[in-house]
Amino acid sequence: MEYVTLNNGVQMPTIGYGVYQVTKDECERCVSDALEVGYRLIDTAQSYFNEEEVGHAIAKSGIPREEIFLTTKVWVEHYGYDACKKSVYTSLEKLKTDYIDLMLLHQPFSDYYGAYRALEELYTEGVVRAIGVSNFYPDRLVDIANFTKIVPMVNHVETHPHNQQTQAIEWMRKYGVQPEAWAPFGEGRGGLFENKVLYSIGAKYGKTAAQVMLRWNIQRGVVVLPKSTHKECMIQNIDVFDFVLSDEDMAAIAALDTQTSAFFSHYDPAMVEWFAKMVEERKNNHRSETEQKNW
Repeated sequence: MEYVTLNNGVQMPTIGYGVYQVTKDECERCVSDALEVGYRLIDTAQSYFNEEEVGHAIAKSGIPREEIFLTTKVWVEHYGYDACKKSVYTSLEKLKTDYIDLMLLHQPFSDYYGAYRALEELYTEGVVRAIGVSNFYPDRLVDIANFTKIVPMVNHVETHPHNQQTQAIEWMRKYGVQPEAWAPFGEGRGGLFENKVLYSIGAKYGKTAAQVMLRWNIQRGVVVLPKSTHKECMIQNIDVFDFVLSDEDMAAIAALDTQTSAFFSHYDPAMVEWFAKMVEERKNNHRSETEQKNW
């Protein structure tokens, strides 16, 4: 495993296992498999609803806690100073740990300033080893980097060959923020797994298009979080440290950039409205589930 060093000196694996859209029924088994084949960075979130399963897998793995880099994220519903702080302790309980290696704010909406102040305090207290943000576009990242006490250590954004985030990464580098890629395969949208350029590059090294995509991001200094529920694919995804893409390969992949999200834009006001509606619906659903349990 290779590592990057965050701006506070903490080391973070360059590749990890993400559990977005991994169901509660499968999550514990998947995280156990990922740890068994060599992953040491596990990425979850409050909004994935599988923190408890991640915690069970880590606790049962027999791997010393200090060897695992554990990330989770505060959901928008828990933004604001008090709510954020409370939610972090809830996450600690679900994850069965007394500290979190990296705590991120999941979206750049609502009272992220109040939430970030809570993370700064928890970082100072040693409850979290590193703090950062997720989905913060350059303007929001520069905003929070300049008007808070602690510059974020990580920014977790959609990054793959069709959306390379070149400008965003330049701004992250300026402020010493580590780029981390979600959807490093773009979920295969736009034919990425079958892309002729990626396929031909992979053929030179005996690698797949997926492995080429991961290696490309790693060589750019971007931490990657591939997801699979199949153990053989987990093994394949982590097997990317025995080859190096040439300058020509990197240039060919750079030419694939469409500078367009495969999913959505946080700049789109309609998308912001959708997020607000989703947060309210989740809040109401959670309230309803709690009432049923207490009935």
